[in-house]
Amino acid sequence: MSLKQQIEGDIKKAMLAREKDELKALRAIKSMILLSETEKGGSGEVSADAEMKLLMKAVKQRKDSAEIYKNQGREDLLAVELAEITVIERYLPKQLSEEEIRAELEKIVAQVGASGPQDMGKVMGMASKALAGKADGKTISGIVKSILVG
Repeated sequence: MSLKQQIEGDIKKAMLAREKDELKALRAIKSMILLSETEKGGSGEVSADAEMKLLMKAVKQRKDSAEIYKNQGREDLLAVELAEITVIERYLPKQLSEEEIRAELEKIVAQVGASGPQDMGKVMGMASKALAGKADGKTISGIVKSILVG
C-alpha cells in the first residue's frame, strides 16, 4: 500500500472519530503528496524516497514553527504543531538515536577516508543517502563536524 492510500484510509478513520487535529495533519500530508504528483515535469507518481523526503520536510517545517511559538510563548499554537509532528512521525521510519547516528557516521568517515573539515561534503553526501528518513540533516551535519574537527 502506498503512503497516499494509507493516508486516505487514515483520513477516513480520523473523520469518523472526529479527531480534528489528526485530520488536519493528515490532510496536509495528502496535499503535499498531491502537489508533488502534479509538479511540472513530474511523472504523476511519487517514489517511496520522495514520499520520505516530503514527510521529513513536513516535520522540519512544524519543528521550526514550534520553536518560534515556544519562543513567543504561544502555548496554544505550539501544542497544535507538536500534535501534527506526532501524527506525521507515525509514517516515518524509526529515528536513530544520537549514538547510533554517530556510529554510522564514523563508519562513513572511515569509508571515505575523510581527514578534516575539508572532507565534509564527501561525508555529508554519503551520510544523507545512508541515513535518509532516519535522522535530521541538521543533526547529521552537527555530528559530522564534531567528528571531523574533534
